[in-house]
Amino acid sequence: MPRLAANLSMMFQELPFLDRFKAAADAGFRGVEFLFPYDFPAETIRAKLDEAGLSQALFNLPPGDWENGERGLAAMPGREEAFSAALAKALDYAEALNCPRLHVMSGIVPDGTSREACTETLIGNLRRAAPLAAERGKTLIIEPINTRDIPGYFLNYQTQALSILEAVGAPNVRLQFDLYHCQIMEGDLAIHMREQLGIIEHIQIAGVPGRHEPDVGEINYPYLFALMDELGYGGWVGCEYKPRGETVAGLGWSKEWIR
Repeated sequence: MPRLAANLSMMFQELPFLDRFKAAADAGFRGVEFLFPYDFPAETIRAKLDEAGLSQALFNLPPGDWENGERGLAAMPGREEAFSAALAKALDYAEALNCPRLHVMSGIVPDGTSREACTETLIGNLRRAAPLAAERGKTLIIEPINTRDIPGYFLNYQTQALSILEAVGAPNVRLQFDLYHCQIMEGDLAIHMREQLGIIEHIQIAGVPGRHEPDVGEINYPYLFALMDELGYGGWVGCEYKPRGETVAGLGWSKEWIR
């Protein structure tokens, strides 16, 4: 049965961020994820996790200047020093939050920069980052993201991610498989899941189109949840969607799986 984790950056937005942990636990979730924890001391977030009895499944490395459009540093030539600093900060937070995995955002391809250069930069950064993460017992994951939500994002396709993971060749650098993004870019979700199961570290879900609850739209999530069970996937399934209304009112889809 899939282990559902609430994404607190998108869900429970009717509450202040630090109040969302208890709300998620009260709704039946046992794990949470979010984009970034860095606006709060790690000790504050850890206290909220402990009070609510929640596990931290995932969060992202600092993405650069988010307000001015940056969406990651790992594939950006010339930003290697900034990436190293972001990794160090994220690892400190991950240790404090007892979070075993970190999403490494690739970033948006800069004007005048070739995709080949971005590929080389991402591979190099991940190769250097992997042993540092391993020393802290952490896994790094990369995620193909659709070009509709983030135009210009470097990493978009499953085969692209697989080739990068193969080139890096580190056991603690794995795949974040987001069914929402994959459906928009490629489809064939069940085939991708079967073929990639051995390197999938984390799965995320949302309805397509609209990125709302997963019971609306073109993806048959009950089928895919059953496939996860069939394949023996035991990781978290992050609910990275934007509720159409009040979060708890829209959780009817989850009742079969949330507890």
